[in-house]
Amino acid sequence: MINRIDLRGRSLSPRELTEILPRPEIGVEDAAEKVAPILHEVRLRGASALRDLSERFDGVRPVHLRVPAERMAQALETLDPLVRDGLEEAIRRVRTVHAAQRPQPFAVDLAPGAQVRQRWIPVRRVGLYVPGGIAVYPSSVIMSVVAAQEAGVRELAVASPPQRDNDGLPHPTILAACALLGVEEVYAVGGAQAIGMFAYGAAGSEPQDGDYLCEPVDVITGPGNIYVAAAKRLVRGVVGIDSEAGPTEIAILADGGADPTHVALDLISQGEHTPDAAAVLVTPSVELAAAVDARLVDLVPETKHAARVAQALSGPQSAIIVVDDLEQGLDVVDSYGAEHLEIQTADAAAVAERVQSAGAIFVGPYSPVPLGDYMAGSNHVLPTGGCAHYSSGLGVHSFLRAVQVVEYSADALQELADRIVAVANDEDLPAHGEAIKARFQ
Repeated sequence: MINRIDLRGRSLSPRELTEILPRPEIGVEDAAEKVAPILHEVRLRGASALRDLSERFDGVRPVHLRVPAERMAQALETLDPLVRDGLEEAIRRVRTVHAAQRPQPFAVDLAPGAQVRQRWIPVRRVGLYVPGGIAVYPSSVIMSVVAAQEAGVRELAVASPPQRDNDGLPHPTILAACALLGVEEVYAVGGAQAIGMFAYGAAGSEPQDGDYLCEPVDVITGPGNIYVAAAKRLVRGVVGIDSEAGPTEIAILADGGADPTHVALDLISQGEHTPDAAAVLVTPSVELAAAVDARLVDLVPETKHAARVAQALSGPQSAIIVVDDLEQGLDVVDSYGAEHLEIQTADAAAVAERVQSAGAIFVGPYSPVPLGDYMAGSNHVLPTGGCAHYSSGLGVHSFLRAVQVVEYSADALQELADRIVAVANDEDLPAHGEAIKARFQ
């Protein structure tokens, strides 16, 4: 059912450990070759290309690329009351956590009349991508929109793939979630083409599009498949991105005290996202490894998306890794840098404090990843593919820029003038010094 990697008794360098860890066979680099022509088409032909690409990849040619307001209202009116209650609770919890993320401005007085201040300024416009191919993710609408709203972003645009059974519009629950959050600009565009639309903008091609369908954005965020991740990599620099949130991952660091059924179900829950989802268990317990493997054999056939889960768990990106002890286990999960990392060990909170690389850490048996997917209050848009080594999950900070403000009086500048001139001349930039001296001649 799942591959086994035995690292017991092996002393590996960080490079060797990274090379041996399970990863998908197709990387972002490979996907980028297929994505580049798509981005070019969108940039060149705008809405006309978006319709052609939707017909090619989604099997539907949308009449309305921008979702009409009445369809948003209708989706909210017909939403199941229990689902609406769940979405509203998720919004409340996510908003509470993200409100606490707002960084504070500061001012530093270095001398009389010499001050440097720092302000946090939100970007003007953001594009928020919400997957909608294999599964439906209204929860991702909440994660992206709430973070941007709490950062103070003025213009928010959401894109999600068109659905053949919804008149070429995104899934009704996606639309309902947007309506709950007050988002009015929503597009029936999916995949790499949505990333291209956000990065470059798109001219209209039909009367209902208007002259210009979608204005370019400053920042693109949101999870997606490997082609979405590749598109985000290619447009980085044209726009900002949150991270390359590609196919989902879970790693579980567990000792012999963990419940094998819980561990198996947590692996299965990630595997049902997509056939290229990664599920990794790291444990020093041979007994737990065997028990989890056995539970997977029993439980996978019983789950709704059994074929998809089986493909994910048996793929090269998934494995049970047996280690000598928790110390080696920590080395493994830090090298892996999982999107989601569960700690199911004795003294789990203390172990979690020692983790250096993870998108989000879930502590103990009652903090499973599905809690974070929906209602923990944390954000589930997280770095994948090892990007957790250098990037963070989505948050208020993803939409803010730190701007330093410098204000010196004449006396404060004069106190430094001779030293500035000396350093400028040493760098062979004498005009820098002359700009200082001119103020006191």
